[in-house]
Amino acid sequence: MTSLSYTHIASPVGDLLVAGTLHALHYLSFSTGHKAFGPAANWQQDDAPFHEVRRQLDAYFAGELRRVDLPLHLSGTAFQNSVWQYLRSIPLGETRTYGQIAAFLDRPKANRAVGAANGNNPLPIILPCHRVIGASGSLTGFGGGLPTKEYLLRHEGVLE
Repeated sequence: MTSLSYTHIASPVGDLLVAGTLHALHYLSFSTGHKAFGPAANWQQDDAPFHEVRRQLDAYFAGELRRVDLPLHLSGTAFQNSVWQYLRSIPLGETRTYGQIAAFLDRPKANRAVGAANGNNPLPIILPCHRVIGASGSLTGFGGGLPTKEYLLRHEGVLE
């Protein structure tokens, strides 16, 4: 297994841990929330591979970039990968429900599976799982915490 490099990037939602290689980003973790995690023991701290990640995230938070576009390494199941790829297609300023994603993937009864895949998203913000909401319009669970999800949706103009 390839050892990953990592760094921390300051953001309005707290420090973000990013990890990957020179070729692709593997993980992004918030510093808070129930899915927050730190670097693995075999990861090496190194800022060098993440200059473009930092530039794009800074531009996103400054309101200057509508879509983060980086090479990604996704290692989920075929279904998870299909959900994660769909997340990339949700435009800034829009949301989708779990049911809408399930229907798009021709799995109309799979909203819970979509929710589980969303919850295991290794690259939040970049694969914008915060843009997925409940059928009632409610802000459902989010690995970075609901205040972070609310901040991101306000930042993108979805919430007032």
